[in-house]
Amino acid sequence: MSAWGTGPFENEAAAGYAYEVVQDGPFALAEAFDVALDPDHEDLAAEEGHRAVAAAETLAAVLTGDTSALTDAALRDWVQGADPTELAHLRGHALEALDRVTGPGSELAGLWEDSEDADAWQRDILRLRAALI
Repeated sequence: MSAWGTGPFENEAAAGYAYEVVQDGPFALAEAFDVALDPDHEDLAAEEGHRAVAAAETLAAVLTGDTSALTDAALRDWVQGADPTELAHLRGHALEALDRVTGPGSELAGLWEDSEDADAWQRDILRLRAALI
């Protein structure tokens, strides 16, 4: 796993994804959720799981104003300029995507399950879920 921490942007896939959000805005968020929730794929690859978690964190930052988990300055700037009312409809998709990321068939959940940081990752996902509810 190409991760250096349990946070939503502490891995290569999410770090690269931050650039996509800055470039493509709401489309990048919706796309990450759509890919994670694609019913044609029984399993969810780790990279797609990382992207879904990063998208959920980005959405939570827009909705709550808390950018503390965002490690990219350009992404923080984008979030501060985003209109929460235009993105609130993605909240349900984000929560469903987090369920998929932490559920059976998720490569990412399997990788964290075997890690000594599994509890910290789970706590961070629970924090993120609470921010989206």
